[in-house]
Amino acid sequence: MGCKRTGAKDDPKGRREHPTPGPRKGGIGAACLDHPGHRQSMSRLALEELADIELQRDEEAAAALGTARRPSEAPAAGQDPTLSTNHPFYDVARHGILQVAGEDRLGRRVVTFSCCRMPPSHELNHRRLLEYLKYTLDQYVESDYTVVYFHYGLSSRNKPSLGWLQSAYKEFDRKYKKSLKALYVVHPTNFLKVLRTLFKPLISHKFGKKVTYFNYLSELREHLKYDQLIVPPEVLRYDEELRQLHRGRPPPPARTPPPRPPLPTQQFGVSLQYLKDKNQGELIPPVLRATVTHLRQKGLRTEGLFRRSASVQTVREVQRLYNQGKPVDFDDYGDIHIPAAILKTFLRELPQPLLTFEAYEQILGITSVESSLRVTRCRQILQSLPEHNYAVLSYLIGFLHEVSQESIFNKMNSSRLACVFGLNLIWPSQGASSLSALVPLNLFTELLIEYYGQVFSAREARGVLGAGSAEAGERGGPLAGGCAGDGRTAGPTAPAVPPRPLTEARRPL
Repeated sequence: MGCKRTGAKDDPKGRREHPTPGPRKGGIGAACLDHPGHRQSMSRLALEELADIELQRDEEAAAALGTARRPSEAPAAGQDPTLSTNHPFYDVARHGILQVAGEDRLGRRVVTFSCCRMPPSHELNHRRLLEYLKYTLDQYVESDYTVVYFHYGLSSRNKPSLGWLQSAYKEFDRKYKKSLKALYVVHPTNFLKVLRTLFKPLISHKFGKKVTYFNYLSELREHLKYDQLIVPPEVLRYDEELRQLHRGRPPPPARTPPPRPPLPTQQFGVSLQYLKDKNQGELIPPVLRATVTHLRQKGLRTEGLFRRSASVQTVREVQRLYNQGKPVDFDDYGDIHIPAAILKTFLRELPQPLLTFEAYEQILGITSVESSLRVTRCRQILQSLPEHNYAVLSYLIGFLHEVSQESIFNKMNSSRLACVFGLNLIWPSQGASSLSALVPLNLFTELLIEYYGQVFSAREARGVLGAGSAEAGERGGPLAGGCAGDGRTAGPTAPAVPPRPLTEARRPL
Protein backbone atom coordinates (compact mmCIF):
# COMPACT_ATOMS: atom_id res chain seq x y z
CA MET A 1 0.00 0.00 0.00
CA GLY A 2 2.38 2.70 -1.19
CA CYS A 3 1.51 6.33 -1.10
CA LYS A 4 0.15 7.79 -4.29
CA ARG A 5 2.40 10.39 -5.86
CA THR A 6 1.22 13.12 -8.15
CA GLY A 7 3.74 14.95 -10.25
CA ALA A 8 3.87 18.73 -10.31
CA LYS A 9 2.76 20.53 -13.46
CA ASP A 10 3.13 23.95 -14.97
CA ASP A 11 0.20 26.33 -15.23
CA PRO A 12 -0.20 28.84 -18.08
CA LYS A 13 1.45 31.59 -16.06
CA GLY A 14 4.66 29.59 -15.68
CA ARG A 15 4.17 28.77 -12.00
CA ARG A 16 4.50 25.26 -10.62
CA GLU A 17 1.33 23.66 -9.30
CA HIS A 18 2.18 21.34 -6.42
CA PRO A 19 0.41 18.09 -5.55
CA THR A 20 -2.49 18.54 -3.19
CA PRO A 21 -1.96 17.14 0.31
CA GLY A 22 -5.67 17.38 1.09
CA PRO A 23 -6.02 19.86 3.96
CA ARG A 24 -9.53 20.00 5.34
CA LYS A 25 -10.10 23.64 4.60
CA GLY A 26 -8.46 26.74 3.34
CA GLY A 27 -5.52 27.42 1.09
CA ILE A 28 -2.24 28.98 2.06
CA GLY A 29 1.00 29.88 0.41
CA ALA A 30 3.33 32.38 -1.12
CA ALA A 31 2.52 36.00 -0.70
CA CYS A 32 4.51 37.75 -3.39
CA LEU A 33 4.18 36.63 -7.01
CA ASP A 34 6.57 39.19 -8.35
CA HIS A 35 9.64 37.65 -6.68
CA PRO A 36 9.95 33.90 -7.43
CA GLY A 37 12.69 33.29 -4.87
CA HIS A 38 10.72 35.12 -2.22
CA ARG A 39 7.62 33.19 -3.24
CA GLN A 40 9.33 29.88 -2.44
CA SER A 41 10.34 30.94 1.07
CA MET A 42 6.88 32.28 1.81
CA SER A 43 5.30 29.01 0.68
CA ARG A 44 7.46 27.23 3.22
CA LEU A 45 6.29 29.53 6.02
CA ALA A 46 2.69 29.00 5.03
CA LEU A 47 3.09 25.24 4.93
CA GLU A 48 4.70 25.32 8.37
CA GLU A 49 1.64 27.13 9.67
CA LEU A 50 -0.63 24.54 8.07
CA ALA A 51 1.49 21.77 9.60
CA ASP A 52 0.99 23.27 13.06
CA ILE A 53 -2.76 23.45 12.50
CA GLU A 54 -2.94 19.85 11.27
CA LEU A 55 -0.93 18.67 14.26
CA GLN A 56 -3.38 20.45 16.55
CA ARG A 57 -6.23 18.68 14.78
CA ASP A 58 -4.44 15.35 15.23
CA GLU A 59 -4.32 15.99 18.97
CA GLU A 60 -8.01 16.88 19.01
CA ALA A 61 -8.85 13.68 17.12
CA ALA A 62 -6.79 11.63 19.57
CA ALA A 63 -8.55 13.34 22.46
CA ALA A 64 -11.91 12.46 20.91
CA LEU A 65 -10.81 8.81 20.90
CA GLY A 66 -9.80 9.09 24.53
CA THR A 67 -6.17 8.19 23.80
CA ALA A 68 -4.57 11.58 24.23
CA ARG A 69 -1.94 11.81 26.94
CA ARG A 70 -2.73 14.19 29.74
CA PRO A 71 -0.31 17.12 30.21
CA SER A 72 1.04 15.73 33.47
CA GLU A 73 1.28 12.17 32.20
CA ALA A 74 4.76 10.94 31.27
CA PRO A 75 5.35 8.49 28.42
CA ALA A 76 4.83 4.88 29.38
CA ALA A 77 7.95 2.99 30.36
CA GLY A 78 9.68 1.66 27.29
CA GLN A 79 13.26 1.37 28.44
CA ASP A 80 15.26 -1.76 27.73
CA PRO A 81 15.80 -3.45 31.12
CA THR A 82 19.33 -4.33 30.02
CA LEU A 83 20.21 -0.70 29.30
CA SER A 84 23.21 0.41 31.35
CA THR A 85 23.61 3.86 32.81
CA ASN A 86 27.05 3.80 31.21
CA HIS A 87 25.50 3.82 27.76
CA PRO A 88 26.95 6.82 25.84
CA PHE A 89 23.43 8.01 25.05
CA TYR A 90 21.67 6.89 28.22
CA ASP A 91 19.95 10.31 28.57
CA VAL A 92 18.09 9.63 25.31
CA ALA A 93 18.03 5.83 25.18
CA ARG A 94 16.22 5.55 28.53
CA HIS A 95 13.00 6.86 26.91
CA GLY A 96 12.73 3.87 24.58
CA ILE A 97 12.12 6.01 21.50
CA LEU A 98 14.24 3.70 19.35
CA GLN A 99 14.02 -0.09 19.42
CA VAL A 100 15.80 -2.72 17.34
CA ALA A 101 13.76 -5.89 17.16
CA GLY A 102 12.92 -8.55 14.66
CA GLU A 103 13.32 -8.80 10.92
CA ASP A 104 11.19 -8.12 7.90
CA ARG A 105 10.12 -10.81 5.44
CA LEU A 106 13.43 -10.49 3.59
CA GLY A 107 15.55 -10.94 6.70
CA ARG A 108 16.48 -7.27 7.11
CA ARG A 109 16.89 -5.82 10.59
CA VAL A 110 13.96 -3.67 11.76
CA VAL A 111 14.41 -0.40 13.70
CA THR A 112 11.32 1.26 15.22
CA PHE A 113 10.83 4.91 16.12
CA SER A 114 7.92 5.62 18.49
CA CYS A 115 6.71 9.22 18.78
CA CYS A 116 4.60 8.37 21.84
CA ARG A 117 7.84 7.74 23.79
CA MET A 118 9.19 11.23 23.16
CA PRO A 119 8.99 13.45 26.25
CA PRO A 120 8.15 17.19 26.02
CA SER A 121 10.68 19.11 23.95
CA HIS A 122 12.14 20.94 26.93
CA GLU A 123 13.05 17.57 28.48
CA LEU A 124 14.80 16.13 25.42
CA ASN A 125 17.90 17.39 23.63
CA HIS A 126 16.93 16.84 20.00
CA ARG A 127 20.54 17.17 18.88
CA ARG A 128 21.40 14.26 21.15
CA LEU A 129 18.42 12.35 19.73
CA LEU A 130 19.83 12.77 16.23
CA GLU A 131 23.27 11.63 17.34
CA TYR A 132 21.73 8.62 19.09
CA LEU A 133 19.78 7.71 15.97
CA LYS A 134 22.96 7.78 13.90
CA TYR A 135 24.82 5.84 16.59
CA THR A 136 22.16 3.14 16.48
CA LEU A 137 21.98 2.93 12.69
CA ASP A 138 25.77 2.83 12.39
CA GLN A 139 25.55 -0.71 13.74
CA TYR A 140 23.37 -1.80 10.83
CA VAL A 141 24.12 0.37 7.79
CA GLU A 142 26.64 -2.11 6.44
CA SER A 143 23.63 -4.32 5.76
CA ASP A 144 20.15 -3.53 4.52
CA TYR A 145 17.62 -2.46 7.15
CA THR A 146 14.00 -1.35 7.55
CA VAL A 147 12.54 1.45 9.70
CA VAL A 148 9.02 1.43 11.16
CA TYR A 149 7.81 4.87 12.25
CA PHE A 150 4.90 4.94 14.71
CA HIS A 151 3.43 8.40 14.24
CA TYR A 152 0.86 8.24 17.02
CA GLY A 153 1.86 10.36 20.01
CA LEU A 154 3.49 13.26 18.17
CA SER A 155 2.09 16.49 19.59
CA SER A 156 2.86 20.18 19.90
CA ARG A 157 4.53 19.40 23.22
CA ASN A 158 7.14 16.95 21.92
CA LYS A 159 7.43 17.83 18.23
CA PRO A 160 10.97 18.69 17.06
CA SER A 161 11.24 21.89 15.05
CA LEU A 162 10.91 21.67 11.28
CA GLY A 163 14.42 23.09 11.06
CA TRP A 164 15.67 20.12 13.08
CA LEU A 165 13.87 17.70 10.76
CA GLN A 166 15.48 19.35 7.75
CA SER A 167 18.97 19.25 9.23
CA ALA A 168 18.42 15.65 10.34
CA TYR A 169 17.54 14.54 6.81
CA LYS A 170 20.60 16.31 5.41
CA GLU A 171 22.90 14.72 8.00
CA PHE A 172 21.92 11.21 6.99
CA ASP A 173 24.32 10.76 4.12
CA ARG A 174 24.29 8.20 1.34
CA LYS A 175 25.41 5.25 3.45
CA TYR A 176 22.29 5.51 5.63
CA LYS A 177 19.88 6.13 2.77
CA LYS A 178 21.31 3.46 0.48
CA SER A 179 21.03 0.69 3.07
CA LEU A 180 17.52 1.76 4.12
CA LYS A 181 15.29 -0.43 1.98
CA ALA A 182 11.88 0.45 3.42
CA LEU A 183 10.34 3.11 5.65
CA TYR A 184 6.93 2.11 6.98
CA VAL A 185 4.83 4.96 8.38
CA VAL A 186 2.05 3.73 10.66
CA HIS A 187 -1.08 5.80 11.41
CA PRO A 188 -0.30 8.72 9.05
CA THR A 189 -2.24 11.97 9.36
CA ASN A 190 -2.70 15.16 7.38
CA PHE A 191 0.24 16.59 9.32
CA LEU A 192 2.52 14.13 7.54
CA LYS A 193 0.96 14.96 4.18
CA VAL A 194 1.81 18.63 4.71
CA LEU A 195 5.28 17.67 5.92
CA ARG A 196 5.82 15.61 2.77
CA THR A 197 4.92 18.61 0.64
CA LEU A 198 7.15 20.86 2.70
CA PHE A 199 10.20 18.63 2.32
CA LYS A 200 9.55 17.54 -1.24
CA PRO A 201 12.41 19.67 -2.65
CA LEU A 202 14.85 17.81 -0.38
CA ILE A 203 13.66 14.24 -0.85
CA SER A 204 14.81 12.38 -3.93
CA HIS A 205 12.36 10.39 -5.99
CA LYS A 206 14.36 7.25 -5.27
CA PHE A 207 14.11 7.73 -1.51
CA GLY A 208 10.42 8.62 -1.75
CA LYS A 209 9.71 5.23 -3.37
CA LYS A 210 10.90 3.53 -0.18
CA VAL A 211 8.12 5.11 1.91
CA THR A 212 4.88 3.18 2.49
CA TYR A 213 1.94 4.37 4.61
CA PHE A 214 -0.19 2.03 6.74
CA ASN A 215 -3.45 3.02 8.40
CA TYR A 216 -3.48 -0.01 10.71
CA LEU A 217 -0.91 -2.20 12.42
CA SER A 218 -2.31 -5.34 10.78
CA GLU A 219 -1.07 -4.11 7.41
CA LEU A 220 2.51 -4.56 8.64
CA ARG A 221 2.13 -8.33 8.89
CA GLU A 222 2.68 -9.02 5.20
CA HIS A 223 5.94 -7.05 5.23
CA LEU A 224 7.69 -8.10 8.44
CA LYS A 225 7.61 -10.57 11.30
CA TYR A 226 5.03 -8.73 13.32
CA ASP A 227 5.30 -10.92 16.43
CA GLN A 228 8.93 -9.87 16.84
CA LEU A 229 8.08 -6.19 16.64
CA ILE A 230 8.09 -4.05 19.79
CA VAL A 231 4.90 -1.98 19.57
CA PRO A 232 4.20 0.48 22.43
CA PRO A 233 0.96 -0.25 24.34
CA GLU A 234 -0.26 3.27 23.53
CA VAL A 235 0.02 2.53 19.82
CA LEU A 236 -1.79 -0.79 20.20
CA ARG A 237 -4.60 0.91 22.10
CA TYR A 238 -4.89 3.71 19.55
CA ASP A 239 -4.96 1.22 16.68
CA GLU A 240 -7.80 -0.74 18.28
CA GLU A 241 -9.84 2.38 19.02
CA LEU A 242 -9.25 3.58 15.47
CA ARG A 243 -10.56 0.28 14.13
CA GLN A 244 -13.64 0.41 16.33
CA LEU A 245 -14.31 3.94 15.21
CA HIS A 246 -14.20 3.06 11.53
CA ARG A 247 -16.22 -0.15 11.68
CA GLY A 248 -19.35 0.81 9.78
CA ARG A 249 -19.21 4.41 11.04
CA PRO A 250 -18.02 7.61 9.35
CA PRO A 251 -14.88 9.27 10.71
CA PRO A 252 -15.35 12.06 13.26
CA PRO A 253 -15.83 15.60 11.97
CA ALA A 254 -12.70 17.67 11.50
CA ARG A 255 -13.94 20.17 14.07
CA THR A 256 -16.18 19.43 17.02
CA PRO A 257 -18.96 22.05 17.11
CA PRO A 258 -19.88 23.74 20.38
CA PRO A 259 -23.01 22.58 22.20
CA ARG A 260 -26.29 23.41 20.46
CA PRO A 261 -27.68 25.75 21.45
CA PRO A 262 -24.39 27.43 22.43
CA LEU A 263 -23.75 28.60 25.93
CA PRO A 264 -24.82 32.19 26.56
CA THR A 265 -21.16 32.96 27.21
CA GLN A 266 -19.82 30.97 24.22
CA GLN A 267 -16.94 32.77 22.48
CA PHE A 268 -15.51 30.17 20.09
CA GLY A 269 -17.29 28.48 17.20
CA VAL A 270 -20.19 30.96 17.09
CA SER A 271 -21.01 33.70 14.60
CA LEU A 272 -20.02 37.35 14.85
CA GLN A 273 -23.70 38.24 15.08
CA TYR A 274 -24.16 35.90 18.07
CA LEU A 275 -21.20 37.52 19.82
CA LYS A 276 -22.53 40.99 19.08
CA ASP A 277 -25.97 40.13 20.45
CA LYS A 278 -24.49 38.66 23.63
CA ASN A 279 -22.10 41.58 24.21
CA GLN A 280 -24.40 44.60 24.22
CA GLY A 281 -23.94 45.32 20.52
CA GLU A 282 -20.13 45.41 20.71
CA LEU A 283 -18.75 44.93 17.19
CA ILE A 284 -15.32 43.64 18.17
CA PRO A 285 -15.55 40.17 19.80
CA PRO A 286 -14.20 40.14 23.38
CA VAL A 287 -11.60 37.45 22.63
CA LEU A 288 -10.24 39.41 19.69
CA ARG A 289 -10.08 42.64 21.66
CA ALA A 290 -8.45 41.01 24.69
CA THR A 291 -5.74 39.24 22.69
CA VAL A 292 -4.96 42.28 20.54
CA THR A 293 -4.76 44.51 23.62
CA HIS A 294 -2.38 42.15 25.42
CA LEU A 295 -0.18 41.57 22.38
CA ARG A 296 -0.03 45.27 21.58
CA GLN A 297 1.08 46.09 25.10
CA LYS A 298 3.54 43.25 25.65
CA GLY A 299 4.26 41.32 22.48
CA LEU A 300 4.86 43.58 19.50
CA ARG A 301 8.61 43.05 19.57
CA THR A 302 8.53 39.32 20.32
CA GLU A 303 10.50 37.44 17.69
CA GLY A 304 8.34 34.99 15.77
CA LEU A 305 5.05 36.40 17.06
CA PHE A 306 2.21 34.29 15.60
CA ARG A 307 4.76 31.85 14.16
CA ARG A 308 5.81 30.08 17.35
CA SER A 309 3.51 27.35 18.60
CA ALA A 310 1.88 27.24 22.02
CA SER A 311 0.73 24.36 24.22
CA VAL A 312 -2.48 22.91 22.76
CA GLN A 313 -3.61 21.91 26.23
CA THR A 314 -3.20 25.47 27.51
CA VAL A 315 -5.00 26.91 24.49
CA ARG A 316 -7.92 24.55 25.10
CA GLU A 317 -7.99 25.53 28.76
CA VAL A 318 -8.16 29.24 27.86
CA GLN A 319 -10.94 28.51 25.39
CA ARG A 320 -12.87 26.67 28.06
CA LEU A 321 -12.55 29.64 30.44
CA TYR A 322 -13.75 32.05 27.79
CA ASN A 323 -16.67 29.83 26.81
CA GLN A 324 -17.75 29.59 30.44
CA GLY A 325 -17.61 33.36 30.85
CA LYS A 326 -14.73 33.21 33.31
CA PRO A 327 -11.96 35.83 33.43
CA VAL A 328 -8.69 35.19 31.59
CA ASP A 329 -5.43 36.90 32.54
CA PHE A 330 -2.75 36.09 29.99
CA ASP A 331 -0.07 37.22 32.42
CA ASP A 332 -0.84 34.10 34.46
CA TYR A 333 0.49 31.88 31.67
CA GLY A 334 3.86 33.53 31.23
CA ASP A 335 3.90 32.87 27.48
CA ILE A 336 3.16 35.62 24.97
CA HIS A 337 2.46 32.96 22.34
CA ILE A 338 -0.67 31.83 24.21
CA PRO A 339 -2.76 34.95 23.33
CA ALA A 340 -1.32 34.81 19.81
CA ALA A 341 -2.51 31.23 19.43
CA ILE A 342 -5.90 32.09 20.95
CA LEU A 343 -6.39 34.87 18.39
CA LYS A 344 -5.66 32.52 15.48
CA THR A 345 -7.85 29.80 16.99
CA PHE A 346 -10.75 32.23 17.38
CA LEU A 347 -10.58 33.16 13.70
CA ARG A 348 -10.18 29.55 12.59
CA GLU A 349 -13.22 28.36 14.54
CA LEU A 350 -15.65 30.94 13.21
CA PRO A 351 -18.54 29.12 11.45
CA GLN A 352 -17.83 31.26 8.38
CA PRO A 353 -14.43 32.81 7.60
CA LEU A 354 -14.05 36.48 8.39
CA LEU A 355 -13.64 37.24 4.68
CA THR A 356 -16.77 35.11 4.00
CA PHE A 357 -17.29 32.18 1.65
CA GLU A 358 -18.76 34.51 -0.99
CA ALA A 359 -15.47 36.39 -1.40
CA TYR A 360 -13.38 33.25 -1.91
CA GLU A 361 -13.50 33.10 -5.71
CA GLN A 362 -12.96 36.85 -6.02
CA ILE A 363 -9.85 36.62 -3.86
CA LEU A 364 -8.46 33.77 -5.98
CA GLY A 365 -8.57 36.14 -8.94
CA ILE A 366 -6.20 38.68 -7.37
CA THR A 367 -3.19 37.22 -9.19
CA SER A 368 -4.71 38.00 -12.59
CA VAL A 369 -5.00 41.69 -11.73
CA GLU A 370 -2.23 44.04 -12.86
CA SER A 371 0.14 44.78 -9.98
CA SER A 372 -0.60 48.51 -9.93
CA LEU A 373 -4.35 47.83 -9.61
CA ARG A 374 -4.29 45.14 -6.93
CA VAL A 375 -4.79 47.44 -3.94
CA THR A 376 -7.81 48.97 -5.64
CA ARG A 377 -9.15 45.49 -6.35
CA CYS A 378 -8.70 44.53 -2.69
CA ARG A 379 -10.74 47.56 -1.68
CA GLN A 380 -13.48 46.59 -4.13
CA ILE A 381 -13.67 43.04 -2.83
CA LEU A 382 -13.94 44.24 0.76
CA GLN A 383 -16.92 46.41 -0.15
CA SER A 384 -18.98 43.26 -0.61
CA LEU A 385 -18.38 42.16 2.99
CA PRO A 386 -21.13 42.53 5.58
CA GLU A 387 -20.63 45.66 7.67
CA HIS A 388 -19.80 43.67 10.80
CA ASN A 389 -17.16 41.53 9.06
CA TYR A 390 -15.69 44.65 7.52
CA ALA A 391 -15.37 46.36 10.89
CA VAL A 392 -13.77 43.35 12.58
CA LEU A 393 -11.41 42.82 9.65
CA SER A 394 -10.31 46.46 9.78
CA TYR A 395 -9.60 46.14 13.49
CA LEU A 396 -7.57 42.97 13.01
CA ILE A 397 -5.63 44.04 9.91
CA GLY A 398 -4.83 47.37 11.53
CA PHE A 399 -3.19 45.53 14.39
CA LEU A 400 -1.31 43.19 12.05
CA HIS A 401 -0.01 46.19 10.16
CA GLU A 402 1.26 47.53 13.45
CA VAL A 403 2.99 44.20 14.11
CA SER A 404 4.65 44.39 10.68
CA GLN A 405 6.00 47.84 11.53
CA GLU A 406 8.06 46.21 14.29
CA SER A 407 9.48 43.53 11.98
CA ILE A 408 13.05 44.61 12.64
CA PHE A 409 12.50 43.13 16.11
CA ASN A 410 9.82 40.45 15.66
CA LYS A 411 10.90 39.28 12.17
CA MET A 412 7.24 39.28 11.11
CA ASN A 413 6.81 41.50 8.07
CA SER A 414 3.59 41.66 6.10
CA SER A 415 4.56 38.68 3.94
CA ARG A 416 5.24 36.42 6.91
CA LEU A 417 2.07 37.54 8.66
CA ALA A 418 0.12 36.82 5.48
CA CYS A 419 1.45 33.27 5.46
CA VAL A 420 0.14 32.81 8.99
CA PHE A 421 -3.21 34.58 8.68
CA GLY A 422 -4.22 33.85 5.08
CA LEU A 423 -5.25 30.38 6.19
CA ASN A 424 -7.27 31.75 9.10
CA LEU A 425 -9.15 34.47 7.22
CA ILE A 426 -10.55 32.60 4.23
CA TRP A 427 -11.36 29.04 3.15
CA PRO A 428 -13.85 27.50 0.71
CA SER A 429 -17.35 26.49 1.74
CA GLN A 430 -16.99 22.99 0.29
CA GLY A 431 -13.99 20.71 0.14
CA ALA A 432 -10.42 21.87 0.40
CA SER A 433 -8.34 24.29 -1.59
CA SER A 434 -5.57 22.92 -3.74
CA LEU A 435 -2.06 24.15 -3.12
CA SER A 436 -2.43 26.28 -6.25
CA ALA A 437 -4.64 28.50 -4.07
CA LEU A 438 -1.69 29.19 -1.77
CA VAL A 439 -0.45 32.13 -3.78
CA PRO A 440 -3.59 34.26 -4.29
CA LEU A 441 -4.98 33.83 -0.77
CA ASN A 442 -1.75 34.92 0.87
CA LEU A 443 -1.06 37.62 -1.69
CA PHE A 444 -4.46 39.13 -0.91
CA THR A 445 -3.77 39.01 2.83
CA GLU A 446 -0.34 40.57 2.37
CA LEU A 447 -1.83 43.44 0.39
CA LEU A 448 -4.36 44.12 3.16
CA ILE A 449 -1.60 44.30 5.78
CA GLU A 450 1.04 46.13 3.75
CA TYR A 451 -1.35 48.74 2.31
CA TYR A 452 -3.71 48.98 5.24
CA GLY A 453 -3.93 52.76 5.00
CA GLN A 454 -5.10 52.59 1.39
CA VAL A 455 -7.45 49.64 1.69
CA PHE A 456 -9.21 50.94 4.83
CA SER A 457 -10.11 54.60 5.32
CA ALA A 458 -8.98 56.74 8.27
CA ARG A 459 -12.54 57.50 9.36
CA GLU A 460 -13.38 53.80 9.24
CA ALA A 461 -10.43 52.60 11.32
CA ARG A 462 -11.09 55.16 14.04
CA GLY A 463 -14.76 54.20 14.01
CA VAL A 464 -14.00 50.57 14.72
CA LEU A 465 -11.88 51.53 17.69
CA GLY A 466 -14.63 53.79 18.88
CA ALA A 467 -16.73 50.73 19.62
CA GLY A 468 -15.17 50.67 23.05
CA SER A 469 -11.38 50.53 22.71
CA ALA A 470 -8.69 53.16 22.91
CA GLU A 471 -5.70 50.85 23.19
CA ALA A 472 -4.46 51.39 19.64
CA GLY A 473 -4.81 55.12 19.97
CA GLU A 474 -2.81 55.10 23.14
CA ARG A 475 -0.02 53.37 21.29
CA GLY A 476 -0.33 55.41 18.13
CA GLY A 477 -0.75 52.27 16.05
CA PRO A 478 -1.59 51.95 12.37
CA LEU A 479 -5.31 52.36 12.78
CA ALA A 480 -5.77 55.90 11.58
CA GLY A 481 -5.80 54.82 7.94
CA GLY A 482 -3.76 56.31 5.13
CA CYS A 483 -0.12 57.27 5.47
CA ALA A 484 0.68 60.66 6.90
CA GLY A 485 1.85 62.95 4.16
CA ASP A 486 1.93 60.33 1.41
CA GLY A 487 -0.98 61.79 -0.53
CA ARG A 488 -2.85 58.48 -0.76
CA THR A 489 -6.56 58.55 -1.32
CA ALA A 490 -8.66 57.26 1.55
CA GLY A 491 -10.76 54.17 1.06
CA PRO A 492 -14.54 53.71 1.26
CA THR A 493 -16.85 55.16 3.82
CA ALA A 494 -16.96 53.58 7.25
CA PRO A 495 -19.74 51.81 9.05
CA ALA A 496 -21.76 54.00 11.35
CA VAL A 497 -19.70 53.57 14.54
CA PRO A 498 -19.05 56.52 16.87
CA PRO A 499 -15.48 57.74 16.14
CA ARG A 500 -12.89 58.08 18.85
CA PRO A 501 -9.87 60.24 18.00
CA LEU A 502 -6.40 58.77 18.12
CA THR A 503 -3.82 60.48 20.28
CA GLU A 504 -0.93 60.10 17.87
CA ALA A 505 -0.56 59.90 14.11
CA ARG A 506 0.47 56.58 12.67
CA ARG A 507 3.80 56.02 11.04
CA PRO A 508 3.93 56.17 7.24
CA LEU A 509 4.60 52.96 5.29
